[in-house]
Amino acid sequence: MNKGFNKHDIDRDACQLFGRQAAQGYDWWWHSFTGYREDTGEAKPFFLEFFVCNPDLGGPDPVFGQLTENREKGIKPSYLMVKAGAGGAGAFQIHRFFGWDSVSVDFGVPFSVEAGDCFVSENVIRGSVCVSEKESLDHPEYMCSSGSMSWDLKIKKDVAYNVGYGAGKLFRTSQLFEMFWHAEGMKSFFEGEVICNGVKYRVSPEDCYGYADKNWGSDFTSPWLWLSSNNLVSKVTGKRLENSVFDIGGGAPKVGPIRLKGKLLSAFWYEGKPYEFNFSKFWTFTRTKFESRETEDRILWHVEQRTWLNRMVTDIYCEKKDMLLVNYEAPNGKKLHNRLWNGGNGKGTVKLYHMGKLVDEIYCENTGCEYGEYCSEA
Repeated sequence: MNKGFNKHDIDRDACQLFGRQAAQGYDWWWHSFTGYREDTGEAKPFFLEFFVCNPDLGGPDPVFGQLTENREKGIKPSYLMVKAGAGGAGAFQIHRFFGWDSVSVDFGVPFSVEAGDCFVSENVIRGSVCVSEKESLDHPEYMCSSGSMSWDLKIKKDVAYNVGYGAGKLFRTSQLFEMFWHAEGMKSFFEGEVICNGVKYRVSPEDCYGYADKNWGSDFTSPWLWLSSNNLVSKVTGKRLENSVFDIGGGAPKVGPIRLKGKLLSAFWYEGKPYEFNFSKFWTFTRTKFESRETEDRILWHVEQRTWLNRMVTDIYCEKKDMLLVNYEAPNGKKLHNRLWNGGNGKGTVKLYHMGKLVDEIYCENTGCEYGEYCSEA
């Protein structure tokens, strides 16, 4: 099972902020899953992220790049940001910041990050965030709304997406790419509980449709696209695909000074068989076309990819009422992603072909989805 792109590699999950990246870089660990309200059974998509930025510039207090005085002086951000939130009705994101003197990072393998009651590792994530409405209004540099969440979860990362040498040791050491990606758990099982704005939600391995990945680098990509789901049903046979997951990410990666437009990394682990569409593996002759567009009510994605042998056509939509505009500032202090749509309730289809013949048409739900392009600073 652990062959090709599905090879687990927790070296890549370790914190990558060494060398010059420690003063001009970020690293984050993203987790998303579905929880179910304890009293009613209502489903809700959640996300949790530990985002570390410019540790060598830090001290006792977090440094906010969006503060007017810091922007005027060119002072770069430095902190651990714990991001928590939910999609669906009343979608929100809340942030908790720690100065680097209060953060403990294990740069070894396996990794861990800890500050206060917040902790993340390969198999555990726990913590809490609470932001009052007054704090949210008084501190726009927090880049978040108001709300409260606490969580205590175990994680089992079942299927990986290892993109290959593009995020291998040589490329990581040389820091050649502006933004790196590794999905150690594109299919993950979460177990535990979340308390969201005073309401308890259970999270169970059998129906959490969990996902865990990480990005790191010196800046973000524009456009920025991500799609992933492991809640999949074959439209050909009507059967649920229990050993399947797909993951699509990228947009316009930058290698040194050169930006590569229209490039995505994609994988479909289909009932134990790998299908990969990876532009960095040039010998597969991967070709990609994609678009995302916004209507009054929805965000829509269309992705077509092919290699010499295989083809994958993905069409996903998500209702805007179930989404939010997720916020980040880059290590240089700029905030250029001001319409980065994020959701966990995407739906749609994926068609897989091998040598021109349809392998399956798959219906997808609980799809993690994201799209945004740079715009002027907020």
